[in-house]
Amino acid sequence: MNKKVVRNRYLQFLGVLIIVLALVRCVFDAVVNRSEGIQTVEVIEAPVLPFFADTEHPHKVLSVANYQDAFPDTNALQLTAARRWGVQPVQNRADAEKRKRELVYMAASPYYHVDPLTQSIPYLVPRAAILLEDIGRAYFDSLQIKGIPLHRFIVTSVLRTQSDVQKLRNFNGNATENSCHLYGTTFDIAYNRYKTVQDPDGLPRRRVQDDTLKWVLSEVLRDMRQSNRCYIKYEVRQGCFHLTVR
Repeated sequence: MNKKVVRNRYLQFLGVLIIVLALVRCVFDAVVNRSEGIQTVEVIEAPVLPFFADTEHPHKVLSVANYQDAFPDTNALQLTAARRWGVQPVQNRADAEKRKRELVYMAASPYYHVDPLTQSIPYLVPRAAILLEDIGRAYFDSLQIKGIPLHRFIVTSVLRTQSDVQKLRNFNGNATENSCHLYGTTFDIAYNRYKTVQDPDGLPRRRVQDDTLKWVLSEVLRDMRQSNRCYIKYEVRQGCFHLTVR
């Protein structure tokens, strides 16, 4: 009898033995719990991803062929979606306080960082807030399977009031009066800077170039766009991806 046959029979025997032992354990637990009047409920815990992924076989970082070709959605196209899914334009901060039933606070998330906002406020319609959270989760997952230390992307602009837009137009000629940001459906993500996530055990982390993080982010955003979750415009001068929920 060759070694391969012996190994296969051994593995079969081991598998049967494990099943038998598991059945015996289940019967034993059921008898004990019944005698003590205990009702058991099986709890299956979700697997916990490692803080830093196993880098032995990481996935490749591919990015997109061309940013402007991959993310070409114009303001006019995004404005149509913003009007469909968004709130009526907010006049000012006081008006925003009255819209809490329509808007969701989005500045507290472990998956992304929100810049100090001077020309917008941290609120989105629920549909857009869910999109942003999903992008953050997908970005973390993508970094992990590529063996890259975790980083949070940075949100630079969210809901703008009509007062914010007017002030912005005073010193930014590129700002449009009928901005998608007025509707709570739109946010900007910087592509040239990121927030590092430190290891909870204080272990040193490998330095990652911003370009590498941008490549990974572009893959995630491309997938979201191709799944019809959002429209995206690659903004060269503003250094951000401009997104509106669909």
